[in-house]
Amino acid sequence: MPSEVIYEPIEEFGLSKKNVSRTLFSKIGVIGCGLVGQNIARVASFYGIEVVFIEVSDDKIIEAYKNIEKVLDERIEHWGITQGEKRAILSRIKGSLDYQDLVGCDFVIEAIRAVDRGGKIKERKEILHKIEAVVEPECIIATHSTTIVITELSSDLQYRDRCVSLHFFINSQEARIVEVVRGLYTTDESYQKVCKFVTLINRKIVPVQESAGLVSVRIYVVLLNEACEILMEGISNIDDIDQTMKIGFGMRLGPFELADKMGLDKILRWMDNIYNEFGDIRYKPNPFLRKLVRAKHLGMESGEGFYKYDENGKKIVQLNNQRC
Repeated sequence: MPSEVIYEPIEEFGLSKKNVSRTLFSKIGVIGCGLVGQNIARVASFYGIEVVFIEVSDDKIIEAYKNIEKVLDERIEHWGITQGEKRAILSRIKGSLDYQDLVGCDFVIEAIRAVDRGGKIKERKEILHKIEAVVEPECIIATHSTTIVITELSSDLQYRDRCVSLHFFINSQEARIVEVVRGLYTTDESYQKVCKFVTLINRKIVPVQESAGLVSVRIYVVLLNEACEILMEGISNIDDIDQTMKIGFGMRLGPFELADKMGLDKILRWMDNIYNEFGDIRYKPNPFLRKLVRAKHLGMESGEGFYKYDENGKKIVQLNNQRC
């Protein structure tokens, strides 16, 4: 006799009835979508990762979208991506005002803009607590701060062992490296997960033990301080100092050009933080740099810094190029 045929509902074989495995880093969160946050969101989305960024207002969200779209349009003009890829990238980026939208993230990066050390430590700690309240214990929490150590920021968290620090280089498209910093409490598992994320977005990992300024900032601020000192001593002028470092040492941008691009107020905060940490005179901000910041000559963003710029960020007039 033929065996009895057993009928099973086809619904039992639907995806909704199965435990579908999620790929690690299929969704990440970014707190603060300024230049750093925009770069992280755009790069992660380019590699197929869903990104949720949290901002403080709808206007900030709209501004972030516009800036990301502007960068993508520039890539299209230089044959870097297609219109279809641009649409796909933007479709994976979502702006929000609600931390609840971070639910399901594998990795959340705090990347707010700092103003002063004391206030921002408190604000960053509050942000990390808000993140921890909505994400799973396995979710990695990171800060993008270069001069405030992750151990200090994460010391009050329940799961502080999953916290790390990152530093993305956003001033050059060619700088495809990320400094990855292990804090005092960071486990090997958490650190390796972050290294995997950096690899997924096609960036080179620079392992760094926790130290204010990391590798990049500590070296650069000393270079800029010395360049300012040479200028003040009347040894050379701004443009010639930049040209010496570019042509003589192969730097893509001279120390003054790079400072204008990064923002003089940001660099001044770096120096103050590192100087407060180590007390070494090498990191104390040069008076000429502090003078420019007080005058609101903050670099490309403000239109004036060591040089002067037009509305498109193109250098048009050399300022303060005399020997001091």
